[in-house]
Amino acid sequence: MEGTTLTRQEPGTDSARPETSVWERGDRVAKIAFALLCVATLVGFFVFPTYPVYDSYYSLLWGRDLWHGDGLVFDGFRYPTEHPLTIAAGFVLQFFGGWADRLWVAVILGSFLVLVAGIYRLGKIAATPLVGAVAALLLLTRFDYPFLAARGYLDIPYMALVVWAAILEWQRPRRGISVLILLSLAGMLRPEAWFLAAMYWCWVVWKASWRDRLIYTALAASGPLVWFAVDYLVTGDPLFSLHYTSASAEDLGRQRPLSELPAAIPTFFQNLVKLPVFVAAGVGLVLGVVISPRRMVMPVVVLASGLVTFIAIGVAGASVIERYLAVPALALMVLAAVAIGGWTMLLPGWVRTVWMVGAIAIVVFGVAFTATRLNLARFDNELRFRGQAHDDLTTVLSDPKVKAGFACGPLTGPNHKIVPDARWIAGLSDGRVLAREWIDRIERQQRDADAGKINRKGEKIKPPEPEDLAAARASHEGGVAIVVTSRFAIFKHAWSDSADNPLIQVPPPGFQRVKTSRFYAAYVRC
Repeated sequence: MEGTTLTRQEPGTDSARPETSVWERGDRVAKIAFALLCVATLVGFFVFPTYPVYDSYYSLLWGRDLWHGDGLVFDGFRYPTEHPLTIAAGFVLQFFGGWADRLWVAVILGSFLVLVAGIYRLGKIAATPLVGAVAALLLLTRFDYPFLAARGYLDIPYMALVVWAAILEWQRPRRGISVLILLSLAGMLRPEAWFLAAMYWCWVVWKASWRDRLIYTALAASGPLVWFAVDYLVTGDPLFSLHYTSASAEDLGRQRPLSELPAAIPTFFQNLVKLPVFVAAGVGLVLGVVISPRRMVMPVVVLASGLVTFIAIGVAGASVIERYLAVPALALMVLAAVAIGGWTMLLPGWVRTVWMVGAIAIVVFGVAFTATRLNLARFDNELRFRGQAHDDLTTVLSDPKVKAGFACGPLTGPNHKIVPDARWIAGLSDGRVLAREWIDRIERQQRDADAGKINRKGEKIKPPEPEDLAAARASHEGGVAIVVTSRFAIFKHAWSDSADNPLIQVPPPGFQRVKTSRFYAAYVRC
């Protein structure tokens, strides 16, 4: 149908007809809507004072260690994989002292706004302003995405960088340097971008001059090279992150064989975008390709490249979780928006009218589907818990008796969940805050080694490192033990892993309670 009288000319072409419909004049409305969204985000930032999640707090801690000239430690009990760009961001935010963690969330929320603008632009250049607006609205109502932003996940700026790289390339094919710079920065956040940069390098390099080829190669390789350099300088192993992530994924049960990935991908997509949007994306793909296949190239490229990188990280043995499909899921939203608003690509006629009526039916079904399954109270509770738990932990750790206990031994929490929060709030260095689950495992390993037990591989269990065993035993002799007291918080910060020993919620013998709050109690022994 492309090129016939049924379809509008592509925006920006000489033969494009003057904008006469409100649907083609949508940019003005979009700018007003985006300004209102920015104001709402600012209000939400103060109404729901959230704090960074586990991985992000470690980036702040590594940035603080770097700021103080202390050695960075990447290998610890359930430590997250390091990301060079977030460590750099954590370092810069140290200028703001105790506000750094809240500013981290502000930066991620800002990145989310950039992502929303990018999805609008991607939908607009693929179809029309209405399609862009629908795509942006779908992103805002897939609550997992704003929820990730409110909790400071690094996935949000990663997605923004990738989407805007796609937009820049679509606006001027083989643009080169600016696209590779964005993909290089993305490659310092997530290794999936290495594959994207490599694929884009293959696209631009074969028609470039030798000078440009050298520049393109340096930019495409900068993401992994910086990552390898950071790993080597800190651990002596340039591939530390790859080895460590694979081991962590196995420990947490996040690895999947290649044979399971085809079945997992549709399920993950449905969890991310929900079933109506997933189905509408398929319809939009077919309609978009029939009407204007060339304009569907970029959404399809984003979808296909995201799938390839997801499969690649699965093959590499890294964690296979649904949020790693977040980028190709964005492409599904654009395609679903084509199914809903793509009728604006057609000139007035019966085809356009039938499509518009069908789109209204899709919207009604989607709203009804969402309304019957959406639990806004859960999001409200989750967001408020992040702020309230942080304030409670701050209150407990700021108590004079608790502070005095820091001199008597390590600070311990039930498992790994509150370790980075406690380190950040109390200003404690690596090794001064321990998880009692880790202590239990170290002591169990020593008992199994003494008993000559055999592991799954048929090998004798080795005793733990002497310094680890000494730290585990020292935690019983004195220090501070945090116990989670709220039923809601227990499943967030105490028993979040089925493999954890239930007794980690019990303070060690001889510790006396000195401070309590809504969610936590502090026990001290000196």
